[in-house]
Amino acid sequence: MTNPTEHTLPANSILESREGEFGCTVMDLRKLMELRSSDAIDQINVHYGGVMNLCSRLKTNPVEGLSGNPADLEKRKQVFGQNFIPPKKPKTFLELVWEALQDVTLIILEIAAIISLVLSFYRPPGGENEQCGLAISSPEDEGEAEAGWIEGAAILFSVIIVVLVTAFNDWSKEKQFRGLQNRIEKEQKFSVIRNGHIIQLPVAEIVVGDIAQIKYGDLLPADGILIQGNDLKIDESSLTGESDHVKKSVERDPMLLSGTHVMEGSGRMVVTAVGINSQTGIIFTLLGASEGEEEEKKKKGKKQGVPENRNKAKTQDGVALEIQPLNSQEGIDSEEKEKKAAKLPKKEKSVLQGKLTRLAVQIGKAGLIMSAITVLILILYFVIDNFVIQRRPWLAECTPIYVQYFVKFFIIGVTVLVVAVPEGLPLAVTISLAYSVKKMMKDNNLVRHLDACETMGNATAICSDKTGTLTMNRMTVVQAYVGDTRYHQIPNPEDLVPKVLDLIVNGISINSAYTSKILPPEKEGGLPRQVGNKTECALLGFVADLKQDYHAVRSEVPEEKLYKVYTFNSVRKSMSTVVERPGGGFRMYSKGASEIILRKCNRILDKKGEAVPFKNKDRDEMVRTVIEPMACEGLRTLCIAYRDFSDGEPPWDNESEILTELTCIAVVGIEDPVRPEVPEAIAKCKRAGITVRMVTGDNINTARAIATKCGIVTPGDDFLCLEGKEFNRLIRNEKGEVEQEKLDKIWPKLRVLARSSPTDKHTLVKGIIDSTVGDQRQVVAVTGDGTNDGPALKKADVGFAMGIAGTDVAKEASDIILTDDNFTSIVKAVMWGRNVYDSISKFLQFQLTVNVVAVIVAFTGACITQDSPLKAVQMLWVNLIMDTFASLALATEPPTDSLLKRRPYGRNKPLISRTMMKNILGHAVYQLSVIFFLVFAGEKFFDIDSGRRAPLHSPPSQHYTIVFNTFVLMQLFNEINSRKIHGERNVFSGIFRNLIFCSVVLGTFVSQIIIVEFGGKPFSCTKLTLSQWFWCLFIGIGELLWGQVISTIPTQSLKFLKEAGHGTTKEEITKDAEGLDEIDHAEMELRRGQILWFRGLNRIQTQIDVINTFQTGASFKGVLKRQTMGQHLDVKHVPSSSYVTVAPVKSPPTTSVAAAVSSPTLGNQSGQSVP
Repeated sequence: MTNPTEHTLPANSILESREGEFGCTVMDLRKLMELRSSDAIDQINVHYGGVMNLCSRLKTNPVEGLSGNPADLEKRKQVFGQNFIPPKKPKTFLELVWEALQDVTLIILEIAAIISLVLSFYRPPGGENEQCGLAISSPEDEGEAEAGWIEGAAILFSVIIVVLVTAFNDWSKEKQFRGLQNRIEKEQKFSVIRNGHIIQLPVAEIVVGDIAQIKYGDLLPADGILIQGNDLKIDESSLTGESDHVKKSVERDPMLLSGTHVMEGSGRMVVTAVGINSQTGIIFTLLGASEGEEEEKKKKGKKQGVPENRNKAKTQDGVALEIQPLNSQEGIDSEEKEKKAAKLPKKEKSVLQGKLTRLAVQIGKAGLIMSAITVLILILYFVIDNFVIQRRPWLAECTPIYVQYFVKFFIIGVTVLVVAVPEGLPLAVTISLAYSVKKMMKDNNLVRHLDACETMGNATAICSDKTGTLTMNRMTVVQAYVGDTRYHQIPNPEDLVPKVLDLIVNGISINSAYTSKILPPEKEGGLPRQVGNKTECALLGFVADLKQDYHAVRSEVPEEKLYKVYTFNSVRKSMSTVVERPGGGFRMYSKGASEIILRKCNRILDKKGEAVPFKNKDRDEMVRTVIEPMACEGLRTLCIAYRDFSDGEPPWDNESEILTELTCIAVVGIEDPVRPEVPEAIAKCKRAGITVRMVTGDNINTARAIATKCGIVTPGDDFLCLEGKEFNRLIRNEKGEVEQEKLDKIWPKLRVLARSSPTDKHTLVKGIIDSTVGDQRQVVAVTGDGTNDGPALKKADVGFAMGIAGTDVAKEASDIILTDDNFTSIVKAVMWGRNVYDSISKFLQFQLTVNVVAVIVAFTGACITQDSPLKAVQMLWVNLIMDTFASLALATEPPTDSLLKRRPYGRNKPLISRTMMKNILGHAVYQLSVIFFLVFAGEKFFDIDSGRRAPLHSPPSQHYTIVFNTFVLMQLFNEINSRKIHGERNVFSGIFRNLIFCSVVLGTFVSQIIIVEFGGKPFSCTKLTLSQWFWCLFIGIGELLWGQVISTIPTQSLKFLKEAGHGTTKEEITKDAEGLDEIDHAEMELRRGQILWFRGLNRIQTQIDVINTFQTGASFKGVLKRQTMGQHLDVKHVPSSSYVTVAPVKSPPTTSVAAAVSSPTLGNQSGQSVP
């Protein structure tokens, strides 16, 4: 297909010939669409001779639409372009490699490796001088000295591997994002009339000249001009920033723009501009162009313009959303930007990201100081030993050898830093989330924002709609009240007076959207298919059950003949349609919620079909005897009424005057059966500590009946079921403002909110989120399908939109789209979210054990023996297996049902619980004991030469190879221990369900054998005998046995253990807003490694104490209190307390001390203190 850009500005001769084909060019239409209201109407009338004439110029029929002939469609795409905004090019693999190389720690390693390489080739005169100290011990090692370059080369090689792995992960993440976006695109369809039939067409297939059906809740996919409209109101804030809804009509303002939302009404439009020629497309093209220039000035991330634009739209109006329609691939970049630039008024940084950033910063600082001290001690020791104790002179010819030593020390220091900085954390999060998102697709969850998946695991409350989510959304009329008689089944048509039957059929057929219809079943013997609004389909089904045909009525009164339509919206809660009567005058049919319509009725049809007066007492009687009994059976009641206007034309715009004095025809009870799997899902939620609340527009009795069937409310419980009015009365003060204290008294017990407006839903969600009742801030998930649910979906921590029944507006505002509209899918999302959280904790437990051990070994080894027992390349290998492969293995554990048997962690639960801290320190003790035994007594035990204090460039020793090998094997078996974080004994349960885990462990083991046996000089390894291998394995397997010993020790008895990785407290979130903002911008520009590095450098002076706590867990007496701003750690000594805590300053010091030693049991939240 030709690229639309070629046709935007063709040469004049081509333009003329093209104008011959269609009566106007791309540029004409683009200019036309830039006009508004009266200017546009003048232009259409003067230049094109009216809308109908414009349709004929575009060779389309305003009623029948295009013929759908492939050649014609192809030609239109060539002339006017396709409805698709070309995506931004994804980053190439090389760009991602370049980004990965920006990591400061890697850069330092590269520089050190290059210096080491250069020096190894430099043979100074007099280098063999005795006085230069321990250069090379014996003449036969000459060849080894020649091989001095290998270490530098090996470090460079390891850096390349790390970079390639990082880049590959970024690349696959980007690819997944694109796949996700394509899936969202394919799912977005639009109603278009072709050849007289309404069909659902993928948005990208729409062409100029198409006649599109637009209705409440649509996001317009292209620019167009209105041909016919009913009560149409559009929210154009995404383009103009004005939040007021704009009325559209053929006479006043027929211009409809892509990317805007239909807030009310319905109609038909002729499409005049698509893709990059539409108003949205033009904006994107401009953004793309300006971005190119920006990028040349500053390389500042991917995209500059969009976040600001979105901000304007969002801040102006809660419902206003992104500029781009779902089908533009730009969405990807902006979504990624949404993660990075947390400036958007969307939610604060996700809970997990916040905790991880804090933890990574703390560990990074600790590592930085350790590495600095290591280098310092090594250099000082060398200088003092050589020049002070042995009194050697500093000889000029020895300088290169000394420099080589210093470079070696520097490399050891940097290696300590590399091992200490957990750069695997972001990787683990990415892998875990990406894996979960992919798997959640199969569970009918289409995740639009990655972090929503993890937030869902913390959810404490779900506010769900009733229709379609808890129920099947297959509405059927099962009872009716007509002519003073209540029918418990569908009445027989013969039982009804013909006049009444006629009114029912017309009142339903005409007064419903013509897009709602009932089609024959797909499979034989199946149920008829309901297309369009399900409630209207139920009524049309009622007409069919009365053996009548609604098609005949609609063909007699086509949509063009409807005089005036008051479409359904959340304020009216009713729909009315006016038609002209053959003998003059008008008739209006109305339908809506029975309480609302009956209030407007002053007459009712009796048995004979005569209209008799209907007074207030009659209405109360009817509510008591008809509506309430129906509602108590879980039925929705709808009232059908009509009104005749005989004299002249009434004032249609004055709704209150028109919608009164109605005559009631009938009341019907509609059943929407509860989905069979929902009660079980809600029971799971209750077990998992999640409160489910039902928010519905239905009558309170219906709502209560359904809530009882679902298990949301159980008889005899002390719970509230409120109507919207009552709810507002209870939570608002005299001025009508919502008071948080009043709301706090209600929401904990509220289970059902009936007859609620979207505003009530938003108020409830906001109230629960802002509430300070209880020890945890609530994490709220909300489901929604209507346009008016937008604000609540945006406000919630996680917004679920319905994939089938949901409007485009709701989908745009949501974080996750439920492709099957089923409540059980939400429960699956909770399970995946909790699994992400646990996966990260498993990885942390593993990673931190390795970090603590490797750092302490390198540090003490260097201080005591002047050389790290683990060489730079070995450390990098450990770092690679730890970070990359372990994150892959532990982050892809499949979820189990046991995840739903505990309460949510909540926002303030530390990432590293006391049980995990016990495991980390316990295993570190085992590993350190083994390694120090091997380093200082291993040569005697194995009867081999000692590898300690080896001179520069000496060959690898068996001694240190055994140390390295044992170290890696202990990590490998500890990886199996890390599969469980709640102190379970069986660490092997379900291990074969995770093939990735098994293959990673086996792969690492095989690689280790190859490295030890054939790694040679680059890895500082030498071959081991079989018995030495068995000893290494035996010590490694000892990890599993030691794990059993550790899990026997009760965590409660270890009071001195502290937790780490706390969430942000509420007070901090508000005070920290500015600080967070800066941090997030830094994160946009720098990679995490750099941030750790710079922050560490800035704050060394306050950090030395943190290291002590890191090493020993409780070595010095004092209390660290977190300052709220900028994440400084300020050390204050409180002699009385005997342990250390890093706790948010949230309350008086006593509680912050207590919070540190919070109760370790799973159910307990971390606010409950154990003194």
